[in-house]
Amino acid sequence: MDKYVCDVCGYVYDPALGDPSQDIAPGTAFEDLPDDWKCPECGVGTEMFSKE
Repeated sequence: MDKYVCDVCGYVYDPALGDPSQDIAPGTAFEDLPDDWKCPECGVGTEMFSKE
C-alpha cells in the first residue's frame, strides 16, 4: 500500500501502521480513511495529502 505525505506539515500516513491516535487500524488504505479524518499533526484533511 502507498504512503501519503501531508503537503502542509510533512506527516506521513503509513497504511501499515494506521493512525492509533484516531482509532484507524493498521492495514487501512489511505483511500479507505473516513471522510472526517484529519492529519494528526496539523489538522488538515486528506485533500492536502500527496502520494509519496
